[in-house]
Amino acid sequence: MISKTTNRIITALFSVFIGGFFLLNLFLPDKDFSEKENRQLQTLPKFSFSSLFSGSFATRFESYCSDQFAGRDTWIETKAGAELAQGKQQNNGVFLCDGERLIEPFDAPEEDVLARAVQAADLLTDTGVPVSLALIPTTAQLYADILPDGAPNDDQQAVINSAYAQMALETIDLSSTLTAHSSEYIFYRTDHHWTSLGAYYAANALRSSWGVPEIDKDTLTQENVSEDFCGTLYSSSGFFWIAPDEMETLIAAPENSSVTRYETNGTEETLPLYNYDKLTIKDKYTFFLGGNIPRAVVDTGTENAPSLLILRDSYADSLVPFLTDAFSEIHLIDLRYYTGSVKEYIAENAIDRVLLLYSTDNFCSDSSFRIF
Repeated sequence: MISKTTNRIITALFSVFIGGFFLLNLFLPDKDFSEKENRQLQTLPKFSFSSLFSGSFATRFESYCSDQFAGRDTWIETKAGAELAQGKQQNNGVFLCDGERLIEPFDAPEEDVLARAVQAADLLTDTGVPVSLALIPTTAQLYADILPDGAPNDDQQAVINSAYAQMALETIDLSSTLTAHSSEYIFYRTDHHWTSLGAYYAANALRSSWGVPEIDKDTLTQENVSEDFCGTLYSSSGFFWIAPDEMETLIAAPENSSVTRYETNGTEETLPLYNYDKLTIKDKYTFFLGGNIPRAVVDTGTENAPSLLILRDSYADSLVPFLTDAFSEIHLIDLRYYTGSVKEYIAENAIDRVLLLYSTDNFCSDSSFRIF
């Protein structure tokens, strides 16, 4: 039986522990951004009676306390380690697999959700230009065999096959190409994106489908641009102890190519296709085209060639350089942020070809994809 003295000592230690963290949280300055998690943190919300009675103040204040807790990164990493120690092999829905590869399992959509995405895409059949759909299988499909038994991972290829079977548009098979090269470094271990090598293989599959000669890899310049890339899955999983990825790129775009990025506030900025300044920040994938944007236009430097519009997610960013020799302009629209009419855009900009390039999970889950 525990004595009263022992109880008092335990209570005192616990009080010191709680009090110490209270003082730390009270006096440490708030942070606006978490480098580890690669996201904005909740700052102290402004109080108002309307926000109090609506419940929004309490919600934001709870997020504030969680985001600004002293030693947050250490606690996140400790929790991830504890989950592994219990044999769960995952944290926050991300599994730590052989070779320190992080995989987020695929959750197949309901049939009606997939059907709506297909129907939305098929609305582009009457634009008067050739339109293609290419769905990208993620690591949850390509490396499903290294997920632990019982991981809730649906058959992604079955979803791709179902979408293609329903589609009136031309469809392009990327699964076979990527599967054939899955033993190579075609996807980052710590991030959901493909590497430049994976994008290269996919670009050649697109080019072949369009009757455009494939690019010989030996003609490209390979460059190691970073050895400490920690991607989105690293950030969300809390497995902060695993080794970072290397970023290698195959320089493909002409030196005189550039991308003009159009922000929602009306500002625009012209940058090179490869942004070396971005290699100093956490989100190093923004090295390609500068990161997410509603609309962008790539001036490829190639003359007397057709124009291409890509409706896309961020996978397209590292693929675009492998198409610059085949098109004079490459327009990029991200429907998560772009609110205009795609059909009107095609007509107003004299687009010659359209490509829908999406990872399978984004195609199935991105509600803004239905805006045409």
